[in-house]
Amino acid sequence: MAATADAQYAEVRVELADRPDDSPIRCAFVPLSDADVSANLRALAHPQRTVFDSTAGHRVDSVSFQPCVGYHTQDRHVVQQLDVHGQKWTFTGVFDAGHLGDATVEHTAYHLPIIVTQFLQKAIPGPSAPVPAPDTVADILSRAITSFDDAIAGDILALFPGGIASLAARSDEEIRAVINDFNAAGVGANYQKARLCMYGTTALVALVDPHHENLWVANLGDSDAVLTSPGLDGRWQFEILNDIHNGDNESEVRRVRREHPGEPDAVLDGRVLGTIAPFRCIGDAPFKQPAEFTRRVLYNLYPGIPNASQWDALLARNRTPPYISARPDVTHRRLRAAPALLVLATDGLAELCEDVPRAARASEWARCVGAAYAAGKAGPENLALWLLREALGPDTMHVSQMLTLDMDTPWMDDTTIIVQVL
Repeated sequence: MAATADAQYAEVRVELADRPDDSPIRCAFVPLSDADVSANLRALAHPQRTVFDSTAGHRVDSVSFQPCVGYHTQDRHVVQQLDVHGQKWTFTGVFDAGHLGDATVEHTAYHLPIIVTQFLQKAIPGPSAPVPAPDTVADILSRAITSFDDAIAGDILALFPGGIASLAARSDEEIRAVINDFNAAGVGANYQKARLCMYGTTALVALVDPHHENLWVANLGDSDAVLTSPGLDGRWQFEILNDIHNGDNESEVRRVRREHPGEPDAVLDGRVLGTIAPFRCIGDAPFKQPAEFTRRVLYNLYPGIPNASQWDALLARNRTPPYISARPDVTHRRLRAAPALLVLATDGLAELCEDVPRAARASEWARCVGAAYAAGKAGPENLALWLLREALGPDTMHVSQMLTLDMDTPWMDDTTIIVQVL
């Protein structure tokens, strides 16, 4: 790794495939001034602001941060208004794909708002119809997400009349001819659909009705949703709106074990089938479909599985799928306090607050964005960027390391933050 004349060195621990012992390595970094930290962070985090109603102050600030410049972040976020018979519903969300591939997260960020719009349009008869009851909207949001997920593998199975049962009668060559439909124009529709089954993404989305009276938050995975507003004493109160769907959540572990009795490997080492951390997500068909689906379809997808041994171990445990759920938890809150701020963040933000209990870090996030909002309500400061800077810590030298390590692989998780002024 090349170092500049002004560079210093830090010993850091990173997870690399060729360093299984996680021993520290020396990496060059560039010490930055406070002003340079601010400039670099802004350049790397791509802060954005979307204003929905300037009179009411409804806006959304966002950042998507990955300091490793040679690596493309696999987080995605969405900030949109959904047109439902001329009425504007606000839809925001953060999606975290992990590090295997971004085809599914890209597909989800683009298409899920469209699917939610379609479900709302079917449930609401016209522009003058009232907003459905909160439980009804929660059900609409849940069904939209699960239907969207069902279609990922369903679109591939539809290519083979008879579904999974028909695959045994087909040769590998026949299956490859269907799913690897390359042509002079590039990859075909079947190949693009099949790739979506290879990968997965968490999803944390928020829906607000046209009158800004109701908020729904739907969650799959391990991102964080925190709602905050000022209390009577002037302090910013907070509420965590979602559970974390991973092996640290005992209720999720019990759920999976209950759904798969007699299968001790359903949860192994805190991971589903000993492999994947999120217990709920979109995509990841190998955990939701019978093993035959992966062996016959995904193993035949070009260019193939470079190292099938880990996949074989996973599939040997796959006896009674699905093991991962696409049914979201949905939380409803009536919006009474003004202002109210909603923080949606992928797990990279929580990792920056390592060893801090979830309630304590949620309290600190609420204090941080609340104070920034109160100090400059209509000002230019991006609240998501402000929260990211606070999470990186006050030590300028430490932040310099986080921003400028001379490495070709990521040394911290992708971090995406939305702060929505409701």
